[in-house]
Amino acid sequence: MKLLGIGSRINHSEYGKGVVTNVTSQHYWVTFIENGLETIDLDADFEVIEAADGDVDTVSFFDIETSLVDILKKWSDASEIVPIADKYKGGKLILEPGDASLKSYELPIDTFFHKITMVRDRLRVMEQRINASDLDEQGKIDLQQYITRIYGSLTSFNILFKSKNHQFVGQKSK
Repeated sequence: MKLLGIGSRINHSEYGKGVVTNVTSQHYWVTFIENGLETIDLDADFEVIEAADGDVDTVSFFDIETSLVDILKKWSDASEIVPIADKYKGGKLILEPGDASLKSYELPIDTFFHKITMVRDRLRVMEQRINASDLDEQGKIDLQQYITRIYGSLTSFNILFKSKNHQFVGQKSK
């Protein structure tokens, strides 16, 4: 199948007449006269009124950016920005010693939360490296179970996370 170039004119049964304004690896972006901008699959059913020639780069910037982000998440220590729960923003963690003659220790909760998030991210990187390692399957399973138990030990800190999908998840009871 030869791809249409940008500027090609088509007639789509649902959207009417339009002009191809962008091409990605999976879609044509078409500006239709009566329906505005729509994306349609490359193999969608439409009539070609006039095909514009020219080589088409079928990889969009969005596709490249998405792939790069996925690679960086998988193989680096770079981490996403994880927001702290609103009620704890600007708060402080106070550690009171049992001995009243000793001074308490205060730490901005944002600093503590950042450290907890770094632990979580580094555990994730460790999991990925274990999966990519040359260990035998049983060795990988054993280490994964150990990491899962570590996550379980850290679930007490889940109250600090704004979003549930950023929280620690431990081993489920059977």
